[in-house]
Amino acid sequence: MKKLITALICGTLFGFGLAMSQMIDPDKVQGFLDIFGDWDPTLAWVMGGALLISIPGFALLLTKDEKAHIKQGVIDSKLLVGSALFGVGWGLSGYCPGPALSVAPLIITELLWFLIPLIVGMVLAGAIFGKEQD
Repeated sequence: MKKLITALICGTLFGFGLAMSQMIDPDKVQGFLDIFGDWDPTLAWVMGGALLISIPGFALLLTKDEKAHIKQGVIDSKLLVGSALFGVGWGLSGYCPGPALSVAPLIITELLWFLIPLIVGMVLAGAIFGKEQD
């Protein structure tokens, strides 16, 4: 129960942070990603702030085994294809999964064009690669 409450508090804070930073606004995100056009660099501050908090947090909270697993640094086709699909989806829609789930309760119909392929992709990836995971 303690873990659920902690997860709820952290998720709520994360959602408020996404909303305050305007990461839930697809136009803002696409403006940040448009580095060859009318580039809006303000989200770099949000990402830099997130790194300042998350790097020490991960260093403090991860176990030795978890840190060793991360340091393996395996770059395989699954990682490359998944990263490319993530980037294309983020650039086209202006949403990444966290902010998209944060605004889902607002019932934005255009968000369905992002969430349905996201869910289908997750189910397909689980069906294809799920058995390969340890």
